[in-house]
Amino acid sequence: MDPTQLLGPSSPLGYPAPFWFIELFKVLGFTLHMVPMNLWYAGLILAVLLHWRGGEHGRRWGARLLNQMPIIVAYGVNLGIVPLLFTQVAYYRVFYPSTILMAWPWFSIFGLLTLAYYGVYIYVTALRHDPPRLTPLRRAAGWAAALVFIAIGFLFANNFSLMTNLGAWPGLWQRTSMAGAATGTALNTADPTLWPRWLMMFGLALTTTAAYAVVDTGFFAGPESDAYKRWTPGFALKVYTLGIVWFAIAGTWYVFGTWQPEVRQMMFSGPLLILTVLTAVGPGLPWLLIVAQRGSVTRGLAFATGLAQFGVLALNAISRQIVQNAELGRFLDVTAEPVNLQWSPLILFLVLFVAGLGVVAWMVSKVVAAARQPAAPTG
Repeated sequence: MDPTQLLGPSSPLGYPAPFWFIELFKVLGFTLHMVPMNLWYAGLILAVLLHWRGGEHGRRWGARLLNQMPIIVAYGVNLGIVPLLFTQVAYYRVFYPSTILMAWPWFSIFGLLTLAYYGVYIYVTALRHDPPRLTPLRRAAGWAAALVFIAIGFLFANNFSLMTNLGAWPGLWQRTSMAGAATGTALNTADPTLWPRWLMMFGLALTTTAAYAVVDTGFFAGPESDAYKRWTPGFALKVYTLGIVWFAIAGTWYVFGTWQPEVRQMMFSGPLLILTVLTAVGPGLPWLLIVAQRGSVTRGLAFATGLAQFGVLALNAISRQIVQNAELGRFLDVTAEPVNLQWSPLILFLVLFVAGLGVVAWMVSKVVAAARQPAAPTG
């Protein structure tokens, strides 16, 4: 069977905005989403582990991140709407067929996310008692939440790799269909790109977690002890180094072990070679900034570390988007859709997007200001 026969039909309405606009906000939205997503993807399990078996400062760091996790999850889920929205707008012809093929695993994300959210709250509410009331059941809820978030990442990696793996669609459909109807039970586990992409994202999440540890100490950890603040950059350096090594191994596997020759040639020639190199070496800059703070964290360098890590995530998002379009190019030209510009929803989106980011920035500024206040006297 020709896999293009399983593509969704082209919409007569066309794109509601120029393709470059859709791509810009898809990549920007995904980069913004990746910041909190990385913290629950790798940071949550690391926080639970250190809060269970870490030293004094490790337990304190774990408790700090866990106490922030309900807000981090809320930000991440809401910011994830933007890239998902633009994926459905520009890639609907492959997004919907891939979600139909794995409908039940994809639909399960709603239930898994709800369970993970409850698990985080159960653990955090136990932490907020003095002393903490971490019963075995509540501790298990924290571990379960961390593992469920990793499983959710695996399901997302399945769908977004399946979107471009059109060659596998006929076989998956035939193996998981009944009387010609897809049962929605397929997974893209036979795709050689799935595993390195999933693992590469976890390595990237470790680097974001380490960078955030520095940002948290520089901006939000005012009441913490000086000993804790001196410990944090050394801890962040270890985690970031682990993340870089993990990212490099999985990334090498992904690029040289799974890319099609034409995709590799495209990404290693012309102007795209610069992007590929920057994507590969980008994590080195936040690492160097963390090294520069081994003695103590400063607000200026902490801000630079966070900004540099955001750049690392943006480079990865841009590179992945270019590769995705190239992989789809063998079957579908996503740039060929007609544009039927719709000004009213476009303007409304821009206003709400800017306003939403403004509200988030305002809330963060209030938290920073509160952290700078001296601790209230006790006794």
